[in-house]
Amino acid sequence: MVNYIVTIYTGRRLFAGTKNHVYIKLVGTDRESPRKLLQSEESEGFVMGLSSSFLVTSTKPLGKLVLIELEKRHKDSQDSWLVDKVEVLSPEGETFTFPVYSWLTDRNVHRIREGTALRDCDDKHELGRYSRRQELWDSNDTYVWGEFAPGLPRSMQTQNPINPFSLPRDDQFSVTKGAEFLFTAVSGLAELKLTGLQDLKENWKSIDDIKKVFPRRQTEMSEYTQDHWEEDEFFGYQYLNGVNPMMITLCTALPDNFPVTNCMVFPDGKTTLENEMKNGNIFLVNYKNLDGIPANVINGKQQYLMAPLVLFHKTPENKLMPVAIQLKQHPAEDNPIFLPTDDKYDWMLAKLFVRSADFSEHQLNYHFLRTHLMAEVFTMAMLRNLPMVHPLFKLLSPHTRYTLQINFLARVRLISPQGVFTLFSASGGKGLVPFVVKSLSSITYDSLCIKKDIAYRGMQKVTDFYYRDDGCELWDILERFVNGLLTLYYKSDAEVVEDSEVQNWIQDIYENGFHSQESTGIPQRFTTVAELVRFVTMAIFTCSCQHAAVNSGQFDYDGWMPNTPLTLQLPPPTTKGEANEDTVLKTLPDVSVTAQGMATVWLLSKQSSDFVPLGQYPEEHFTEEKPREMIKKFQSELHALSVKINDRNEKLEIPYTYLDPAKVENSVSI
Repeated sequence: MVNYIVTIYTGRRLFAGTKNHVYIKLVGTDRESPRKLLQSEESEGFVMGLSSSFLVTSTKPLGKLVLIELEKRHKDSQDSWLVDKVEVLSPEGETFTFPVYSWLTDRNVHRIREGTALRDCDDKHELGRYSRRQELWDSNDTYVWGEFAPGLPRSMQTQNPINPFSLPRDDQFSVTKGAEFLFTAVSGLAELKLTGLQDLKENWKSIDDIKKVFPRRQTEMSEYTQDHWEEDEFFGYQYLNGVNPMMITLCTALPDNFPVTNCMVFPDGKTTLENEMKNGNIFLVNYKNLDGIPANVINGKQQYLMAPLVLFHKTPENKLMPVAIQLKQHPAEDNPIFLPTDDKYDWMLAKLFVRSADFSEHQLNYHFLRTHLMAEVFTMAMLRNLPMVHPLFKLLSPHTRYTLQINFLARVRLISPQGVFTLFSASGGKGLVPFVVKSLSSITYDSLCIKKDIAYRGMQKVTDFYYRDDGCELWDILERFVNGLLTLYYKSDAEVVEDSEVQNWIQDIYENGFHSQESTGIPQRFTTVAELVRFVTMAIFTCSCQHAAVNSGQFDYDGWMPNTPLTLQLPPPTTKGEANEDTVLKTLPDVSVTAQGMATVWLLSKQSSDFVPLGQYPEEHFTEEKPREMIKKFQSELHALSVKINDRNEKLEIPYTYLDPAKVENSVSI
């Protein structure tokens, strides 16, 4: 008889163990072992966080192990079992590792391939037929494309559109994550001491009244925002290093619909727009995508959403200062250009309408669409097309953790008919879906790649642009890592072309994420290793770094409502000199909307206790030595960047922390 030692590792999540009967069969290149019942020595069965070893015998050697069949049958009651991995020690002393990292919830036979997935292995066992989820269940039935609304990127179709437990067990939050998320969602108003305000449909009586209820010291940055929100310098700073650094562009010529003159912005005559543009000191933010989007009706009252243009000047003191604001796209007598030299409340109102527009652009376009929905498209395509042992699956999988459930909850709690954004933001209601669809039409492949995007916006030389500095360094580190791993497995461009699984993955993304629009520049096929490396780098960057950049600072900058109002109640001023403090207070969102918005951005910014930082891989999908060495080098480079960022931040009045690798989560999970 030939003996094989089988060790099964049960996962560490709560309720991961099982008391059910477990059977295993070993499949080698020469023959199969008999199906064997594994009797655990522990009376309680397979226990959370522990390993269990067994002896499996065969009359003859099995050859090189390529597959195991794992089966769970109920004994007293049916339960779910989280298996991390199975290791098999052969009589020759060779260890074969079978990564699982999945919940076994049914009585089916689960076929799991050996982790290295050697290309030259014998295919008589039909290994190529087993995709990631076909190893565990039928992916065609489980991961089906659905449509939340026409024109949006497609998303996962679920059996129950309001119950997250209808998601596959592998894609649900851990018990810890789920409990924390639910607690924060339920207790947000109480935790921020806003209980009772969510039903108070009254205007604020003064800015001091807002200060009295604003939760001081929740974060240092939110307190700083409260103290400095009225300052032009802070207004400008946010377009470089705030929660939405994605819109500002170098201005080399004024748009035809923004008739700013020299005497408006440089009344002392010491310089001109032409000179400052030549010197690279004039910048533009244009909210043109909001033009024509109908504003919401909240608490029975019409709201107002503008599509402003904002001109900035980088001063000799290196400050980015707003110098002109036009609140509508079409110049007219009743659409004045507001200036810092105007009356205090005229200028304050103009900036409020800009910041309110930025809330909609940031939340629906740069946050929800370009990170959350893109991450779901990448995740779904991976689960539908890539085998679990495919190197691209191993590389992408950590960056898809919890994405399906957090997006499920976003559709239910934020953008459904009863969602917070639908009910309480200016771009909610009838305008929400049309705006996201319009935003999708403006996405290009280059705009999702930070270095290409920065170059397109002309922002390469701007000083103190920490989103760019940290983001581009992260891109380079990621690209080196991805290139190293993929070139380990793909020795030529021809191997990429011939890989039907990776070609199916990108085709699924192109068709269901971008509706087969060639104008996006999204590839339909990969023809070189370099093309694959670039796209995979972009996908990982989007799911981790880019999401962190536009997500982590939400409460810091949006928690203090006057800095970023989610809606405004009065139309913009059409003439100057008539506004006062009362006008501002009547324009701001009412008390109930303020409380709802504050609690929501608090929830969306809160890090969970099972946060996994960029580059950390609790699940060991790569079993070979070379990839493990590359991962260690990747982690070392990320740590060095983290040290560099922290050293820089110690010298800054406002530290930029959102792209510190230690604070960047691996995936879109909040």
